[in-house]
Amino acid sequence: MGTQEQLGPYRLVSALGSGGFGEVHLALDPDGRTVAVKVLHPHVASDGVAIARLAREVETMRRVRGAHVAEVLDASLSGERPYIVTRYVQGRPLSVIVTKDGPVAGAGLLRLALGLAEALASIHAAGVVHRDLKPANVIVSEGEPYVIDFGIACALESASVTASGTVVGTPGYLAPEVLEGEEAGPEADVFAWGATLAFAASGRQPYGTGPAAAIAYRVVHREPDLTGVPSWLVPLVERCLSPDPADRPATAELAGLVKEAAPVLDGIEPARPALSEAPTREWRPGDRRRDDRRPSRGRRGEVDDLRAAHREKLHRRWVIGSAVVVGLFAAAARADLPEVSRLLLVLYGIALVVDAAFGLLGRSRRRLAVDLAGGVGAVAVWALLSTLFSTTTLLLAVATVLFLLIMLVVAS
Repeated sequence: MGTQEQLGPYRLVSALGSGGFGEVHLALDPDGRTVAVKVLHPHVASDGVAIARLAREVETMRRVRGAHVAEVLDASLSGERPYIVTRYVQGRPLSVIVTKDGPVAGAGLLRLALGLAEALASIHAAGVVHRDLKPANVIVSEGEPYVIDFGIACALESASVTASGTVVGTPGYLAPEVLEGEEAGPEADVFAWGATLAFAASGRQPYGTGPAAAIAYRVVHREPDLTGVPSWLVPLVERCLSPDPADRPATAELAGLVKEAAPVLDGIEPARPALSEAPTREWRPGDRRRDDRRPSRGRRGEVDDLRAAHREKLHRRWVIGSAVVVGLFAAAARADLPEVSRLLLVLYGIALVVDAAFGLLGRSRRRLAVDLAGGVGAVAVWALLSTLFSTTTLLLAVATVLFLLIMLVVAS
């Protein structure tokens, strides 16, 4: 957004994403700490039944505390734009990690299984059912998983939200009893835990892809596809994905069952941060505390990578475009103004040499290669155009380019 919007005491910085119930924003609280603010969609905000139910559940949600959950910190549900504030965790959704980097394996998979089991234990101990646990609702930060959006889907499931007869949740992660219209309990979250681990370990949806109705049919009537899931994890995932909720392990047992089933992975023990050691991740403008100097990437590292890639793309486009324009102008002046033609090429070459020097200082070999290709390209365009086309044709081309450049400047 161009200007930062104020919503209650929170200053919305940028949109992080959008889901079925609202749009999530990165925001700053009055003390300058980063938080995540979910602003409910208008059709949800206008649903009095859903808002009333959510208001009753929010206080319960705020009692949830755990090392692997993004706690609910605040909520305002009475205004025109109801919102919920949660702890902001820097990281990437599990769904993105698996899609881009491939399946999670080894100690990372063990850490994921234990972290999600502990998160569900914390949520259920407070009397809350997540109702929509899935890879997109798991943020991984520094190898540790954090569950977001717990309880919100369940609290917002009202008559008008589901008036179309659809079921709130994501096909493939909803338990069979939920798909058949029964109430979602902790056992449904255990089912979603198994489906999420199966996806993370194999990189594939355990009930396949396709239309929601087809996936729902497979969940109720077919066995999950656990190809690619490590053998030590398969029996536990199969129990969690049992069609009968009574056959699934209790939430409190999950972590212990994972530890019993998991092999020793080269002596690597998954990090087990205590609750007191996992405070809300904060960022303050200009903050350079000593604790933040560890070699950690997180969202800031990803943003830096994206900015660097964007700068490289812009630099490449600038060199290619300027090489073509300079070559064209030099070719148009070659017959009548040969000195000007050569001067254009020389000045352009000097500009590329200076740019390449900055690239060497920044240890960017790619930038040096692009500048070299730009210089060669400009000379090639100059020689080719001046050979193939007459001066009149080239002057018309120059006039067209100048007109387009002026239009671009005016438009910008």
